[in-house]
Amino acid sequence: MSAETTHFLCKIEDGIATIALDRPERKNPLTFDSYAELRDWFRDLVYNDNVNAVVFASNGGNFSSGGDVHDIIGPLTRMSMKELLAFTRMTGDLVKAIVNCGKPVIAAIDGICVGAGAIIAMAADLRIATPEAKVAFLFTRVGLAGCDMGACAILPRIIGQGRAAELLYTGRSMSADEGSAWGFHNRVVPAEELDEAALKLAEQIAAGPNFGNMMTKTMLAQEWSMSIEQAIEAEAQAQAICMQTADFERAYNAFVAKQRPVFEGD
Repeated sequence: MSAETTHFLCKIEDGIATIALDRPERKNPLTFDSYAELRDWFRDLVYNDNVNAVVFASNGGNFSSGGDVHDIIGPLTRMSMKELLAFTRMTGDLVKAIVNCGKPVIAAIDGICVGAGAIIAMAADLRIATPEAKVAFLFTRVGLAGCDMGACAILPRIIGQGRAAELLYTGRSMSADEGSAWGFHNRVVPAEELDEAALKLAEQIAAGPNFGNMMTKTMLAQEWSMSIEQAIEAEAQAQAICMQTADFERAYNAFVAKQRPVFEGD
């Protein structure tokens, strides 16, 4: 994996990848190509030991306006059912790639964050927003169902069934205050502090035990479909694996020496 991407911005520095859509003049819509490249990039992230956390940033005051009206919505109206299903599966694969990438993902949300943009923010592990952030799952407003890219499964787990149902049925915007009160946003900061706050959180997470972070993200996703008994057993196995890592021993040795542990991810 490299920082050389074609359809979105990417910078990798000190173990943190910062990415952003690169069409600020259109409020950063997604295209067929950016969907596919983001999907492949997150899939490859699983095998990259040089990236320990990801910040999905805003650009030019906006996160994303969703699928491009001219580049995506128009062509979709002329596709066959087979072609449409290939597209919807591909967009869903992006969410699966984010969830299964093995790295904590932080969404830094400013301005417009709607449609597929809202889905990307939803699929992130953590979300920091500005007061100007407007998040909307507006699929019903374009004649579609609210059940897009895992929204009906993931959004209720973040903000609750009733609140999710309202947003998915009406397509209305969720304000930053609502997002914070409902638990969608972990934090709301002034716009001028957004990038720094997201990067600082990424650095804090990346300084931790990265194998342990990967295991935490894996279990957060997998335990959705487990019973409590299954989850407890799965966590017992996951923790036993982590206890074999060098980072666990480093933490013990640092504690004994009354020092702060320095984790190396192995």
